[in-house]
Amino acid sequence: MRQLLHGSIQAWKRCMSLAQRCTNMRQLKAIHALFVTHGLHLNNYALSKLVAFCALSDSGDLAYASLIFNQIETPNSYIYNTLVRAYSRSSRPHLALHYFQFMVKVGNPVPDHHTFHFVLLACVNGGWVIEGKQIHNWVVKNGLASGDGHVQTGLIRFYAECKVIDDAQKVFEEIPQRDLIQWNVLMNGYIGCGLDSEAMKVFRDMLISGVEPDEYCVATALTACTHLGALWQGKWIHEYVKRKGFESDVFTGTALVDMYAKCGCLEMAVEVFEGMPKRNVFTWAAMIGGFAVHGQAEKAIHYLHRMQLDDRLRPDGVVLLGILTACTHAGLQKEGQLLLKNMENQYGILPKHEHYSCVVDMLCRAGELGEAHELIRKMPMRPLASVWGALLSGCQIHNNVDLAELAVKELLRLESKEKTGEDGIYVQLSNIYLSARRSEDAVRIRKMIGERRIKKTPGCSMIEVDGKVNEFVSGDVLHSHRAQICAMLDLISSNSTQYSFFLTKIGGLLEL
Repeated sequence: MRQLLHGSIQAWKRCMSLAQRCTNMRQLKAIHALFVTHGLHLNNYALSKLVAFCALSDSGDLAYASLIFNQIETPNSYIYNTLVRAYSRSSRPHLALHYFQFMVKVGNPVPDHHTFHFVLLACVNGGWVIEGKQIHNWVVKNGLASGDGHVQTGLIRFYAECKVIDDAQKVFEEIPQRDLIQWNVLMNGYIGCGLDSEAMKVFRDMLISGVEPDEYCVATALTACTHLGALWQGKWIHEYVKRKGFESDVFTGTALVDMYAKCGCLEMAVEVFEGMPKRNVFTWAAMIGGFAVHGQAEKAIHYLHRMQLDDRLRPDGVVLLGILTACTHAGLQKEGQLLLKNMENQYGILPKHEHYSCVVDMLCRAGELGEAHELIRKMPMRPLASVWGALLSGCQIHNNVDLAELAVKELLRLESKEKTGEDGIYVQLSNIYLSARRSEDAVRIRKMIGERRIKKTPGCSMIEVDGKVNEFVSGDVLHSHRAQICAMLDLISSNSTQYSFFLTKIGGLLEL
């Protein structure tokens, strides 16, 4: 009896050791056979190791994990949660809901805070707002919404990522003791909905409530500043970073570099960049992108070389897109085309749609519309709106009606589903007809815009004054300082008219 027990213990240890060292499905299936041989296929703990590898490992097989699950008489909560987690982030998130519903139906074990977190993630990935709200109701009925921080965070993230930001805010406000993750998730939710000002308000509320933001919250707030162009607020956060000693954090440093570069302070971006003790690919991408938008192509290319020499980092697609953008703004057409051609051989990166779009834009700016069209025809993927939009803009600059009509046709075909962007397309085509002195066609397009009641999306601009971001929308009459702004514009207009009259007089005297 003692020998039999000793043999069983040795078999257990051997099987567990093999399961921990498993690296591929071929090995796992052999280990699974050993489990069956030694009777371990009836042990939930042992099988959980196999299920976890199949479901969560990059070398696993989710379908095989489901097969193992089907052979388990009474799966435990860990096995259920492993499958719900794996399917929630897979291409088949509906199966996460299937296992959750099966778990609820069986009733033992009951779903826990991990289960709800993963099933809500499945609702996000599947775009299932109604199902997510039903799970929210289930959580409330079972008393988990009021006291479980993990579930509360999952609910905020679910509503935020599904763009139901008001409900995310409601869940957040119902939490008596909020943690840093919940503040950060809500801020990211507002940023994801394009409500960066609201994200900054959440950050200020966080400070007022006495909660000290960590590196992640600071990086999120800096992202909102970047989108708003709120340089003064970004500088204040930078001072906070210095006081708290977050400067060595690579994510915070990268966010600072990006903020300063996109807010026009390239020198400060370089200063922060050079002072960072550690940099990653994203940091270099932010700095190179900063040089790109400021038209400093030579520095962008220099930093590309430095990235490989100083930090031994291989550039990714984002970095190379920054180089292409720099070439576009600096008019380095040949260099940009050569980079696109050699991306795969030199850097091991297959050009994506955005790389082709950038080079098409580059060629259009240079007036090489025929070459741009040829590149579009040779693209290995289907050209999207960004490519045809670049060609249309190039046609407007260089008065090419034939290619403009082709670009408009393709753009309208792409936009036909959502009806977004029709206004700008027709207005551009009308302007191209006017430039080509085809007034009848221009009038026809304008008439069609009126008949279809297509409204042009109003232009919008922002400026930061005394730390406050002011937004201006074309035709807006609700700005709090509208009267003063109009008075100043009238004054500037009057002065410019007088100045123009003065220059005309001086010119006439000089001719005499």
